[in-house]
Amino acid sequence: MPISVLIVDDSAVVRQVLTEELGREPDIKVIGAAADPIFAQERMKLQWPDVIILDIEMPRMDGLTFLRQLMAERPTPVVICSSLTEKGAKITMEALSLGALGIITKPSIGVRNFLQDSSADLLVAIRAAYAATGRLRLLRPLASRPDPAAAPAPAPARAPSPPPLARPASGLSFVAEKIQSPKLSADAILAAPSGNGSLAITERIVVLGISTGGVQALEELLPRLSVACPALAIVQHMPEKFTATFAQRLHNLSRIEVKEAENNDRMMRGRALIAPGGKHLLVKRAPSHYYVEVVDGPLVSRHRPSVDVLFRSAAKCAGRNALGVIMTGMGDDGARGLLEMHDSGAPTIAQDEASCIVFGMPKEAIRLGAADTVASLQDIPGLIERSNSRSP
Repeated sequence: MPISVLIVDDSAVVRQVLTEELGREPDIKVIGAAADPIFAQERMKLQWPDVIILDIEMPRMDGLTFLRQLMAERPTPVVICSSLTEKGAKITMEALSLGALGIITKPSIGVRNFLQDSSADLLVAIRAAYAATGRLRLLRPLASRPDPAAAPAPAPARAPSPPPLARPASGLSFVAEKIQSPKLSADAILAAPSGNGSLAITERIVVLGISTGGVQALEELLPRLSVACPALAIVQHMPEKFTATFAQRLHNLSRIEVKEAENNDRMMRGRALIAPGGKHLLVKRAPSHYYVEVVDGPLVSRHRPSVDVLFRSAAKCAGRNALGVIMTGMGDDGARGLLEMHDSGAPTIAQDEASCIVFGMPKEAIRLGAADTVASLQDIPGLIERSNSRSP
């Protein structure tokens, strides 16, 4: 059965272009296009969609109000169609926190050409959202998430031995394979690690990669970290123009400092650096500390920023001094990078299936044998905190 999609946008041009673009895909069927949520609700009485593409600013009922009602009554995968403005970014972050799973952007002018050129991103967003069907129960309102001061849970079990290498049975990797652009590895940005087993012991640093479902997961994870936690560098797949707003939102929720990474920002305890959308983030080592470099470059694993790039940079310059964490997300970005970290002596963690909105990136990491530990979202903050207590 094709993925049924309902488009809710007050722009007739957006509704027309999205309907045309999605109509070319054999596995997607547009079942309706509504000018506002009131019309959408009437259409949904006839057939409930698998995925909703939702504008935010609309007449009669705005997208956030509709989204709150939807998630309270019948959680359904939603992709936000957002303007590239500061106001649009803030509202979109709120929508993602409420449970929306992806973003497609639209400019104020040239909408038709932009959406046609961005159709590959749209398809990825829809299929990633659909992959979360049945798992939206895991999303919790911010007020009901754990108290940041709560004691960390006991350490989880180590990962079981991976099965023999084989193509995953899950369909979570097919999106990237359908996109016709070449799939480049981290080699496009930096060489593979080698001979770093003798790196001197330093303070622990943490590198974390996350995608679909990541906004809600990071809003649960980062507020539970203390100001004494190890330095973090984070790649969350997100378009440019949104990551600064996202970082500020996380900062306001957390005890630690959270900011969008800038070139040469120092990694330090109690600070998390978020990769800017549209740029790669690398960890670098100075004689007395670690810092980050923000660079341009091609898409790696079809993403920019790429988790594989971040993880490889940590494997190269930090080795056993780094902790690698891969969390909810579709596809396989970060799996090979986590394996490189594992092979360099770094401890590694993959989020478990039960707590993932989309068990794609962690599943591939586990399949490759890259994860030392498989842990729930609830457990990961405690593991990060305890990683600082290792013995030299």
